[in-house]
Amino acid sequence: MSSPDSIAIIGGGPAGLMAAEVLATAGHAVTVFDAKPSVGRKFLLAGKGGLNLTHAEPFAPFLGRFGARAAHIEPLLREFDADALRTWAAELGVQTFVGTSGRVFPTDLKAAPLLRAWLQRLRAAGVKFAMRHRWTGWADDGSLRFDTPDGERLVAPRATLLALGGASWPQLGSDGAWAPWLAARGVDVAPLQPANCGFDVGPTAAHAGAPGWSERFATEFAGQPVKPVALATAGFDSRPGEFVITATGIEGSLVYAASAALREQIARDGRATLTLDLLPQLTPERVLAEVRHPRGSRSLSSHLKSRLNLSPLKLGLLHELLTREQMLDPATLAAALKTLPLTLHAPRPVAEAISTAGGVRFEALTSGLMLQAVPGVFVAGEMLDWEAPTGGYLLTASMASGRTAATGLLGWLAQP
Repeated sequence: MSSPDSIAIIGGGPAGLMAAEVLATAGHAVTVFDAKPSVGRKFLLAGKGGLNLTHAEPFAPFLGRFGARAAHIEPLLREFDADALRTWAAELGVQTFVGTSGRVFPTDLKAAPLLRAWLQRLRAAGVKFAMRHRWTGWADDGSLRFDTPDGERLVAPRATLLALGGASWPQLGSDGAWAPWLAARGVDVAPLQPANCGFDVGPTAAHAGAPGWSERFATEFAGQPVKPVALATAGFDSRPGEFVITATGIEGSLVYAASAALREQIARDGRATLTLDLLPQLTPERVLAEVRHPRGSRSLSSHLKSRLNLSPLKLGLLHELLTREQMLDPATLAAALKTLPLTLHAPRPVAEAISTAGGVRFEALTSGLMLQAVPGVFVAGEMLDWEAPTGGYLLTASMASGRTAATGLLGWLAQP
């Protein structure tokens, strides 16, 4: 059993590590427990395509990315915003730059050097790491229970900070197993759901019998990006970008941005409908004029390719989603090119999602992110009931919440 003067942080992701930094800097003995052999695994995975640390847009629109939970996220970001994160990285010797989209990256685009420097600083501050310690809840006497290679271990710290992540990418450690344990202690936990996720399509004109693309379309186009394109749906204004065709549906940045609105529609109505503007650079009048232009002996596909530079993938989408009669009617076809409806059947499983919605509701927490039902236990990161699109928002808020929870823990310890 560990020293009762120590602080246990369960979860070695960005939120947990940031909390450890704050607590160790304040002079406390801190041990970070993690189920995996090493910490920061999802952080490293995020860096494979270039580590998107944060976003350079002004504070107000940045905060707006958190939707219904913006008011709860605001005090966290007031203490540690995008600029503070960049300063923090620079203090670790990692310089950053702003990309053309406003996203902020390390100059070398890599996660490993930053994580290495961070862990060196944490160890120098006295932070200890207990790897291969899978938390399994509380013992009857309130001790933390861990499953380890050497059997069960009980730990009785002075305070606990949970930073176990949501339920996305469970192979990296975030499996959501904590949810029923907290609920059993009287903590209000919103169901964990996929966020920044892909979706399966419903029946199409070419595949009316069951949800999903036709075999021909999926075989030919799965893995290919649709671009340029604009996407709109209820609760999500039309936005240009791109997305990717999958074997069963769609995914990619534009879909992730709309995922909360799409998920809510499906939960409410059993399905969601979005519209695609396949030619966002052209006006409806121009599209109609080009479709109506005499095509002579050319096939319709050749005509659309010639007059509108329509790609095989966009042509495939038209054939997949429209009937033959709709394809042959110029007005209907032109309208579809600007507002092509696509019905979605279900979000992909939460284990495949980039992040998780749901978790510990803010109403169950103090302003310092302590569980009201379990004094001395604090929560940070993706365990909290919030979501945001990709673009650096997730990482920034996770790290900010780690700092807020650690500060709240310090305040709680200081009470007489």
